Amino acid sequence: MTPRRGISQTVRCHCLPIQSCCPAERNRATVRLMALAEPAPAVGPVVGPAVGRAVGAGAGQPGRATLASVRNAARVLRAFSRAGQELGVTELARQLGLSKSTVHRLVTTLTAERLLERGSTPGRYRLGLVLYELGSNVTEHVDLHQAALPVIATLRHETGEMVHVAVLDGLEVVYVERLESHHLLPVFRQVGHRLPAHWTSSGKILLAALPPDELSKRLADWRPVAQTPWTITDKNRLLAELAAVAERGWAQNQEEGHRGIVSVGAPIRGRDGTVMAAVSVVGDSARMRAMMRRATTLVVESARVISRRLGYTAPPQ
Repeated sequence: MTPRRGISQTVRCHCLPIQSCCPAERNRATVRLMALAEPAPAVGPVVGPAVGRAVGAGAGQPGRATLASVRNAARVLRAFSRAGQELGVTELARQLGLSKSTVHRLVTTLTAERLLERGSTPGRYRLGLVLYELGSNVTEHVDLHQAALPVIATLRHETGEMVHVAVLDGLEVVYVERLESHHLLPVFRQVGHRLPAHWTSSGKILLAALPPDELSKRLADWRPVAQTPWTITDKNRLLAELAAVAERGWAQNQEEGHRGIVSVGAPIRGRDGTVMAAVSVVGDSARMRAMMRRATTLVVESARVISRRLGYTAPPQ
């Protein structure tokens, strides 16, 4: 009989290495994303006094001017389409069909915000370091997807249950990856779904990884509502649970957010060792409890594999 492969063995055999991005590529990717994020022209009625001023009939209104300035600033950034390209105000004005005075104001503002920087010759500009920083943030999410997807596919196959990857936003978890199983559950229907963090194993992992002062700040106005009889609603009990999670390196949710739903999760670390996400297996309480020990082992191993694919190296034991 052929021995069963572990998560890490399966992934090593079938996955390609993560594709990295050089700084110039990250800059261009960020500018492209800014372009995609530009709002489409408004059509039809717009409700609300502030928005109404922006699209009112009067010419030269502040709202309209502000929107045009943002759009033109994005056009200026997109003009730097080649790595290391440097452009002057005159060249930008001709390329974009804007007046030199408008381009000069835009370039001056973008330079002050470090989105542009002065080039190697006077009067010329190039993309700034802030765009590299923003591009790095985008790349982190792309890398998470690339690193996690093959691993969670294997994890779903090994457990037969739904698998999630989640990140923390305030006191909520946001599910950024999700693989359904053939056991359909009446919850977690789509990527982007949010839940209170303390309801979930992923959320407990992510809260437990916060610095103590940051955790205290987020819990200062915490007013939880009992979703089920097992929901944690006492702050001291939650803090004790999070301390235990941090100590052992994994978390469970025992029907704390939804009756009949149990999960187990583990932390995903980035290159610098910071917990950036959590992976979890979610399923029917009876099935999950019957295999909880094995599911916990598989989830912890999967989290370690994803972390390694993101560049994290665990310290020696």
